[in-house]
Amino acid sequence: MNLKNAQIGQEYIVKTILTDDEELDAFLFSLGCYTGQPITVIAKQRGGCTVSIKDGRYNIDNQLAEAIVV
Repeated sequence: MNLKNAQIGQEYIVKTILTDDEELDAFLFSLGCYTGQPITVIAKQRGGCTVSIKDGRYNIDNQLAEAIVV
């Protein structure tokens, strides 16, 4: 399941990130979003969702939410 289909308020563990873009992988790693880390969907909007990673909250678009498998 990916983050786009995740339930709001439930904590998930990132299983993998499906992207071929090394720059995007490095960016997500700098946010603390990598395999084995907990992530929580806080809210969903039409264009994406708000997630909680470690102590931060971030808005991500639907394309990125589909690439994060939990």
